[in-house]
Amino acid sequence: MIMAGYSIFAQFYDQLTQNADYANRAQYLLELMHKFNHSPGLTLDLACGTGSLTLELHRLGIDVYGVDSSVEMLSLAQEKCMDAGVDILFLHQKMQDLNLFGTVDTILCTLDSINHLQGKDDVLKTFEKVHLFLNPGGYFIFDINTLYKHNCVLGNNTFVYDLSGLFCVWQNRCKSGTGRVDINLDFFQRDGKFYRRSTEHFTEYAYPNEMVIRWLRDVGFAHISVFDELTFQPPKEHSQRLVFVAKKKEEEF
Repeated sequence: MIMAGYSIFAQFYDQLTQNADYANRAQYLLELMHKFNHSPGLTLDLACGTGSLTLELHRLGIDVYGVDSSVEMLSLAQEKCMDAGVDILFLHQKMQDLNLFGTVDTILCTLDSINHLQGKDDVLKTFEKVHLFLNPGGYFIFDINTLYKHNCVLGNNTFVYDLSGLFCVWQNRCKSGTGRVDINLDFFQRDGKFYRRSTEHFTEYAYPNEMVIRWLRDVGFAHISVFDELTFQPPKEHSQRLVFVAKKKEEEF
């Protein structure tokens, strides 16, 4: 069975991201906000996926809710929070069509979700929506995979994951010089004595740092900082994921 999007991927997402260390990631984001003397206030977890980070942010005392474009991902997020005895709001929306009930103080977008947007136009639409729904002085914090990671790590490589009851073959095709990686995932899930196969495919795009910063400024963000992932250090030549911190101006005219 072949499907485009994240409907199949959602079933296996948590197994494949066990090394994400969401608790540590949530703590880092909180420390990052403190570094900029910013109180998270009402916070949106944009492209929240299965809600693992959303839940950890909540456990840190942050008033947070989530948005994602995948119904399947959101269903798992709701189940996860119910099992934890936590009531968190989740909304079904695309990033580039974000339409909130009101403004928020902080918007977070992690684990290279921005890379999943289909090119410059969608990235700009997303940045514009984020800027629109942030309060003056609010912060937009997101991470992205780098060109180095796309060209030299993901590249035209194949990765194999042998997990409990699941075998996954991850195949990439990188178009040189474009920052684009086409990803094909074949899942083999144990079903009695046999394995049942399903396939998911999607594309990720990476951009030069200067281009991302320019797009942020074009929609009105200021005071933009960039860090190597999970650190307060500047980007390195071989950084695989970077964290961008962008502030909306205190007063908008």
